Amino acid sequence: MIKTLYISLIFIALLFFPGCKQSVQSPKDIWDLALARKSDLRISVYVTAQTVEQMFTTETGRREVLSLLRCNGITKVYFEVYRSGLVISPEVIRSSVLFLKENGFEVVGGIATVPGGNFGVAQEGLLTWFNWQNPKTQHDLRKVMEDSAPFFDTFIVDDFLCTADTSLESKTAKGDRSWSEYRRSLLTELSQSVFIKPAKEKNPAIKIIIKYPQWYDRFHLFGYDVVTEPKLFDGVWVGTETRGQYTQRYGFVQPYEGFINFRWISTMAGNKVGGAWFDHGDCTDIDFIEQAYQSVLAGAKELVIFNFDSFVTGHPGHHLLRQDFKKLAGLAEAIAENPVHGAVGYKPPNSDAGGDLYLLDYIGMFGVSLVPDSKYPEKAQVIFLPTQAATDQEILLKIMKSLDKGTKIIMTTGFIANAIGGEKLAHLAQIKWPLPIVPTVSETIISEGHPQKLKFPLTLEYQIIPDGANILLQTTDSANSPFLIQNQNRTIYVLNSPTFSQKDFDAVGEVLLCPRQLGLLELPKPWINTIRSAFRSEDEPEIDAPSRVSMQQLSNRSLILHNYNQENTTVNIRLPQVADYSDGFTGKPVPSEGRDIKLVMAPRSRIWIRMNNK
Repeated sequence: MIKTLYISLIFIALLFFPGCKQSVQSPKDIWDLALARKSDLRISVYVTAQTVEQMFTTETGRREVLSLLRCNGITKVYFEVYRSGLVISPEVIRSSVLFLKENGFEVVGGIATVPGGNFGVAQEGLLTWFNWQNPKTQHDLRKVMEDSAPFFDTFIVDDFLCTADTSLESKTAKGDRSWSEYRRSLLTELSQSVFIKPAKEKNPAIKIIIKYPQWYDRFHLFGYDVVTEPKLFDGVWVGTETRGQYTQRYGFVQPYEGFINFRWISTMAGNKVGGAWFDHGDCTDIDFIEQAYQSVLAGAKELVIFNFDSFVTGHPGHHLLRQDFKKLAGLAEAIAENPVHGAVGYKPPNSDAGGDLYLLDYIGMFGVSLVPDSKYPEKAQVIFLPTQAATDQEILLKIMKSLDKGTKIIMTTGFIANAIGGEKLAHLAQIKWPLPIVPTVSETIISEGHPQKLKFPLTLEYQIIPDGANILLQTTDSANSPFLIQNQNRTIYVLNSPTFSQKDFDAVGEVLLCPRQLGLLELPKPWINTIRSAFRSEDEPEIDAPSRVSMQQLSNRSLILHNYNQENTTVNIRLPQVADYSDGFTGKPVPSEGRDIKLVMAPRSRIWIRMNNK
């Protein structure tokens, strides 16, 4: 009955989704394009164990799989062997992998390490993860790896190699370590003993990939160690599944987060990073395709889509992906030679964020061409230091060296309050020390000399008391708290911009993702322009735009602008030099007056401003 329903849904999808129907009638169009451009960018899909059982156990099901893959330009399949208690038999794996390879697809094995039935032991905690300390969990997963490794050249561990278990068993093993230290040590060891070693004993040539989810500021709390694990695995794939920014279901995640997560992990994993991974959950068609663009901008050469079920039932984002594949491949080719650069946000590995959780994402949504780094960016012209950077024990010395070279430094109040050498940093910033903790909620701000009410209030944790610094932006709460200050020689800025803390997560029962909407993105355009100016180096473009217009500058000085707003948005750009410009996506000219360009960007649209070759 279930198999019949799936096959019926496939025919409905082919009938009612014109792009797919056209590709079935003329399969060589998108299929040949995908094959021709796969060195620049390839589209892959992940097939869960449940779908494997439903679609790969009959000839009819396999033929329909083949049709859907080809008509969507998918050239690589991630074939799952276990999920939620369901183990795929070696016989089904063998015949299915052979079928896919004979029909021109690359095949990668996959496993979702989540409990189900009598498989492993579930954790005692809020989420459906494993108790990894328990021997049964380790034994059951090791057996799956041993049985399935012989059939694959490459194998991926999906993003559940983490735990929040608080059982007595785990508490005993933890001892006096923090939960983060214990979990990271445990899962680093099990990465080898449960996954890598058993697989390579059965298949010495197999390559094992770890896939990280997108919640980078929480990794270390639940056992992901971004320093040790990339050294063990042969490949690292990165989640860019930001989904819907305006909805709560998967957190109010900003689209820029996919870029931040991928680029940040790349600074530790290097050339082991390959694919970006996103899904359909909570996604409109536009949400879906925006994930693809930020993934490519971050450097992804492969887009892994979770999961194949949505190609069976249909999703409007697939049409946009087919339609924009050539643009995405062209962008990927350009990014390979000219990666995005700009101000650098410093987040050391395994660093606590305090009240600045996911702040890097919001800075990107201000229109700052922000790139993250896990190492202190000594050569950057502009360095951003959120609370996470306070983990660095030598941060004061590094900052002093940067200031000597003329680097612009932007610090958050949380960083100064928690950094070693905070008193010296406060003195340099020309604010009083210590920074008083004064939790404040401000519903109005001063903009262009007048009070303005905000849609969502600003919540401040620390108070800035200037001691010679200039106040650039200020709220109108009872303390008239400064929001952004600048020291007299304009080399240091302090931003009073907390996002979320653990208390915010606890208040709504959230564990991983942004727990609520913030007033930061509702700030008026004059405020956004002032913040953006603080992050701008002298040789970069200057834009006049509201929030939710991102700007990412490539190293060849071309620009990618995204309007993430729900309405038409006017964007004024002053470029470093006079030239002829065109849209790299469409080839159409971009009119300019000298160094100035004025755009009216449609809702949720993008443009690639590229200098024409002379």
